[in-house]
Amino acid sequence: MDEQDSATRLAAIRARIAGAAGLADRSPQDVTLVAVSKTQSATAILPLLEAGQRVFGENRVQEAQEKWPELRDRYDGVALHLVGQLQSNKAADAVALFDAIHSVDRPSLVSALATAMERTGRRPTCFVQVNIGEEAQKGGCPIPDLPALLTQARDADLPVAGLMAVPPFGVEPAPYFALLGKLARDHCLAGRSIGMSDDLETAVMMGATHVRVGTALFGAREMKL
Repeated sequence: MDEQDSATRLAAIRARIAGAAGLADRSPQDVTLVAVSKTQSATAILPLLEAGQRVFGENRVQEAQEKWPELRDRYDGVALHLVGQLQSNKAADAVALFDAIHSVDRPSLVSALATAMERTGRRPTCFVQVNIGEEAQKGGCPIPDLPALLTQARDADLPVAGLMAVPPFGVEPAPYFALLGKLARDHCLAGRSIGMSDDLETAVMMGATHVRVGTALFGAREMKL
């Protein structure tokens, strides 16, 4: 994907966000576009950086460690968000590298992140991931456990900004976004990390503060045999 193609795709996504925000009487500036660059090479990311995108999402700590230090040296203002599951033993590495962590989902991870933040002085913004569709194969805090996990996170002084969720695949996402919105309001949290390439308009109209877009920016990932 060349720079012109990247700029076109980026402009299209920003236009979709702006259109949805306008319908909801919101400012598009209140929605952060996280370009999900997981599995993408540094070469594939460069055109989006050249086009002005500065917020990127990665799924794995090790992958981000391999490609982002050099890119950050070349481009000012880059913010990295961890949008994939995080093992507790990788918490210190994640705190050192990322500016936001969207997948806080269990007590052991809260403890590990709190320890790493106290040790390093770095305090990435945190989102608590909720298993909004109660799917056994997905990460995320079960809805009944959310109050206790948020209490633990606040007691540990984690900078919790909001909630994150991924609705079940292939169904209308609006009811799940609405449920996450209610949970966020109930717990006095403003941030909502919801919406991806196919449903970002619905997410924005229902209060998303962060949308995580990969395919619509980079194209479909090749399936590995």
